[in-house]
Amino acid sequence: MGRRPEGAKLLRIGLVGDTHVNEAEEFSASPYPANAQANPRARAVFHALRAMEPDFVVHLGDMINPVPELPTYRDAARNFKDIAAILQSPLYVVPGNHDVGDKPVSWMPAGQADDHSIALYTDCFGKHFHDFEHAGILFVALNASLINTGLPLEREQRQWVESLLAANRGRRCFFFIHYPPFTTSEDEPGSYDNIDEPGRSWLLGLIRQYRPEAVFAGHVHNFWYNRVGETELYTLPSTCFVRHDYSEMYRIGPGDQNGRNDAAKLGYGRLTIYESGHVLDIVRTNGATIAKDGAGEAPLCGEPVNTRLVAFDRVGIDMQQPWAEVVEITPSGGIDEFERKKARNDYPVLAMWEMGIRRMRLPIQDLVDPGVRRRIETLREIGHVGHFHCYGQPAGPQMAALLEYRALVDCLEIVVNWEGPQTDLAWMSDLRERLDVPILMSRVNRKDGGKHMGGRYNHLISHGFSLAEADELRAFQEANEHASAVAGVMIAVPNSTPPAQAAARASRLAAELNKTMCLYLRTSSASPAEDFFDDELNAARVVEAIAAVAGVSNVQLILDTFADIDRGYFARSGLVDRRYNPKVGSRAVASLLRAIGTGEWRLVEDEKENQDLILALEDGEGGRLSLRTRDGCKLPYLEQRTAGDATRTIELAQQALSPIDRTRQRA
Repeated sequence: MGRRPEGAKLLRIGLVGDTHVNEAEEFSASPYPANAQANPRARAVFHALRAMEPDFVVHLGDMINPVPELPTYRDAARNFKDIAAILQSPLYVVPGNHDVGDKPVSWMPAGQADDHSIALYTDCFGKHFHDFEHAGILFVALNASLINTGLPLEREQRQWVESLLAANRGRRCFFFIHYPPFTTSEDEPGSYDNIDEPGRSWLLGLIRQYRPEAVFAGHVHNFWYNRVGETELYTLPSTCFVRHDYSEMYRIGPGDQNGRNDAAKLGYGRLTIYESGHVLDIVRTNGATIAKDGAGEAPLCGEPVNTRLVAFDRVGIDMQQPWAEVVEITPSGGIDEFERKKARNDYPVLAMWEMGIRRMRLPIQDLVDPGVRRRIETLREIGHVGHFHCYGQPAGPQMAALLEYRALVDCLEIVVNWEGPQTDLAWMSDLRERLDVPILMSRVNRKDGGKHMGGRYNHLISHGFSLAEADELRAFQEANEHASAVAGVMIAVPNSTPPAQAAARASRLAAELNKTMCLYLRTSSASPAEDFFDDELNAARVVEAIAAVAGVSNVQLILDTFADIDRGYFARSGLVDRRYNPKVGSRAVASLLRAIGTGEWRLVEDEKENQDLILALEDGEGGRLSLRTRDGCKLPYLEQRTAGDATRTIELAQQALSPIDRTRQRA
């Protein structure tokens, strides 16, 4: 799959999973209140899918909650069909373990898939493995519960799919299955949440041999992204509840119902297939409900933003917090009770995708660590940009990793001790030649604010040049024979400096020195003991910085805070919370990057009488973006004017856009 989809859109597909529809409205055999909301939540999602007008919808399994041996199975099946009947598009279903029985697992009390449960499923829902075609593309639906059963039906499914793929070798295809082959690594032990051996190796062998473009799974009620060769593997969330044992992945309390009702993690998928490539968007429903009598609302579904659709890659995030962390999930008396399973938190990746941000500022330790490096390799394949940094001259394992994996390095930021001899940088020239990647220079400020502040030593580290040090950079450029090895300079922008002002000054300095300037936007206050948790002010600062940098081609931007930092030094707001759920900041970034799109913008001066104007961008073809303030609001709004002089207002904190107002014409 390429970094960006190409060509026309061929298909728009709705993907929904794990609705767990109950046999009665607002009732569930499960003791959790979230489960009792399954029907209203599923109804809201199907209303949203109808509004989406997809070419078809695929349900990834666990359509209903009662398992086949319960007498309420058929009642739940009827309820599911009633809820899904609102669709005007074809609906294809894949059997889940609640629909057709569990995979072979001896320690769980629910019944396993067998001839009787499969007969019940086919009577209620139809074929339990099948294929279909749209737009010349082959789609394959598998019954994961059959794998490893040894039943004649397992052999039948194997022979069928192997023959199907052999007959369609080289044809574009997609797989749908309930259990994912794995969640975190191909060699992870079997658990309740994946496909066991030897069936896993059989399925992965098929994937490697026939190279479907993507595999979509459900079952685990959380999001994961993996790759097997050229094939992308997505595990989608539930519409009903979160598998809350995975709340172990977050360094914060689990939340409502011990994490089961983490409503921001409920959702469905919108898959767009292009002539080349595809884009999957996860629509977070936040637990939206529609009752049987019609009360309630479908979840808000705005225009998608995705890293694969956003060409603007000069804005990045400092990945200070663990972003590819593998944690051990504590057995807690539910499932998988006999050993701890390991799981990687992929919600940071989803949060980046939802904002449209591809550039990641990473310490070289991430390149040295084999597990994290594999994630970098995976994300690199879909267009993420690696901005690596280190203090001083890299050596030992750092240097070895840089040389061996330099294909993953888009630029290298080196923080130097500027108080030392500035002429001793011959190693930087050598490094530039050996790596053949741009080198950005930063400085460590070991005496920030002076040695003494009110009789107390300021025992803090900061990094980055300031714009006030332009003369030092000019002197370095003129006097140091190795200055040409430096492609760019890191500029720290404190919380007190307006980002648009910093971007304009940095652009002028970049032009003068013929180097790229990379702004490091600090969102904390000056004191490490002072909290800064004003989400709207933080979002306002971030969108101003992004818009300003979009208008000057020689300046990049790194945002210093991804998720909330609520402990340690410089506590401050992030773009997302500690569960990597969206906040006003992430929604604002997504809306702005959607508007910036693939255009080339320039920062322009505007009428002085427009007191509400923060900055304006023009694209040279009549398009204009104006970032404006509004009385009583901390977060600005965006006014977009098209080449045809039509305008519309974009509320940056919302996902939906207002219609274009063709009555507001330019004077």
